[in-house]
Amino acid sequence: MKEQLEAQAREAVEAVPGVTEVDLTMTAQVRERPNPADTLPNVRQIIAVASGKGGVGKSTVTVNLAVALAEQGARVGLMDADVYGPSIPMMTGTSGQYPLTQDAKIIPIERFGIKLMSLGYLLQEGQAPLWRGPMVAGTVKQLLSDVKWGELDYLIVDLPPGTGDAPMTLAQQVPLTGVVIVTTPHNVASNIAGSSAALFRRLNTPVLGVVENMGAMVLPNGETMRVFAGRSGDELAVELGVPYLGSVPLDPDVSYAGDAGEPVLKTRPDSASARAFRSIAGEIARQASVVAVSRNQNLSQDPSELNFVPSSES
Repeated sequence: MKEQLEAQAREAVEAVPGVTEVDLTMTAQVRERPNPADTLPNVRQIIAVASGKGGVGKSTVTVNLAVALAEQGARVGLMDADVYGPSIPMMTGTSGQYPLTQDAKIIPIERFGIKLMSLGYLLQEGQAPLWRGPMVAGTVKQLLSDVKWGELDYLIVDLPPGTGDAPMTLAQQVPLTGVVIVTTPHNVASNIAGSSAALFRRLNTPVLGVVENMGAMVLPNGETMRVFAGRSGDELAVELGVPYLGSVPLDPDVSYAGDAGEPVLKTRPDSASARAFRSIAGEIARQASVVAVSRNQNLSQDPSELNFVPSSES
């Protein structure tokens, strides 16, 4: 959209009689979510990434979306709220690093221009937290309030799979801009993803849309092949009545890159997967702006029924 606006503005100014040269600079401002939390007053948008079940590549999607937003110049933070299986340190190549503290606040680890925080940075390698529900909820609160996030346009939160304490605590403690649901073309995954969307709606958190991971594979000859034949992401989005944000093709390089601690946007920036992540990140930013505008206008309808802008791929 930015390129379209720039072209239209340039064309309009050049059409003015007497104009011989146009020097155009485009800027942008991320719209602030309504009623920001006292604990995070300098974070404009807080977006959670959720899935119904594990194994759908939710953390992989989260990391690459954060990188895509940062590449566009946004100030981005990434919080790993999966206290039982924190994977963000490994996927960002920051395993073994330990954050410092300043003024009784934890200083996030930084890489790829992103501020990172995970319980994985605070545990010894191989250590497993044996925690019940209240401790999980308390840890999520601390990762939000005890970290020096600073000024951010987006705080992306990688939630654990399911509908347990971590997502409920986040939705109840922080005014989320919205949640992104990640699914794969499997009926089991999409069914449980629907339950996750229902949870957030009950907690009055808007569902920004559905991302399909492991979609149609791009073959070397340029053709595509659908490997999994279950319910697709766009079909799930229609059933839920939310935008379809896009599909990430099934690509072994995405997995290899994550295991190596280098997101595919960095290792293969021109690949079909990287282009898909950039497109999806743009759609998420757009839907987040729609939610912020709608809520700031004090619309009377339930947040889960906001009139979202349709995805360009719908």
